[in-house]
Amino acid sequence: MTALAEVVVSRLRSIEARLVDSGWPWARENREPIEAHWRKLTAGAPALYNGRVLVRRRQSLQDGVLSLDYVETDYASFIAFRDFGFPDPTSGNAFAMAALRASDGSYVLGEMGSHTANAGKVYFPAGTPEPDDVLADGTVDLAGSVLRELEEETGLRPEEVDATDKWDVVLAGGRTAMMREVRVPMTAEALRDRTRSFIAGEARPELADVRIVRGPEDIDTDAMPVFMQAYLRFALTRGQR
Repeated sequence: MTALAEVVVSRLRSIEARLVDSGWPWARENREPIEAHWRKLTAGAPALYNGRVLVRRRQSLQDGVLSLDYVETDYASFIAFRDFGFPDPTSGNAFAMAALRASDGSYVLGEMGSHTANAGKVYFPAGTPEPDDVLADGTVDLAGSVLRELEEETGLRPEEVDATDKWDVVLAGGRTAMMREVRVPMTAEALRDRTRSFIAGEARPELADVRIVRGPEDIDTDAMPVFMQAYLRFALTRGQR
């Protein structure tokens, strides 16, 4: 385990995530400010879509096992909750990311497009869990979410990568970032070029560009969220052992 300020990074043995039908009191009790915030956001970014997503409720981490309960909500409530600074301490944003690693050991990240809710931010392919990620037994398939988001953002298909069972978690206030190491059998430059080609062929790509991180000097403290910086420092140190 390692920490950067109030951010904690830990290795995981397993993740247990499920959907529960308990509702989200915060969203119900704050409809007016949520709707006002959504109107403001969509005035400047009309492409934003108020779909259905999953927000984290209960969370525990014991002996390398991360246990999560999710509830379903609308994206407007979720984004207001995030933008208001996670005012409900009983809830959070828990998402899975593809820690994309090239054959030369470098990490490859995406820069989010200008039309997205995280324009200009740089991090691994990821997305907020959705109802489609919930299996018949109520399990939230975070491993599957990683592969879906990876293909949507980069064009990399599941059969083209080695999606390992190695997971880490970054706990950063209201954010829980679950990093699944995904290896790609090509150099970082080749992966960057291929992803740029995919981006160029998309009508509305999620990514604007691709970044390569080979060492701490490549960590962009302005564009990369704190949880992303903490993970990269953790992973790069681990890789040098």
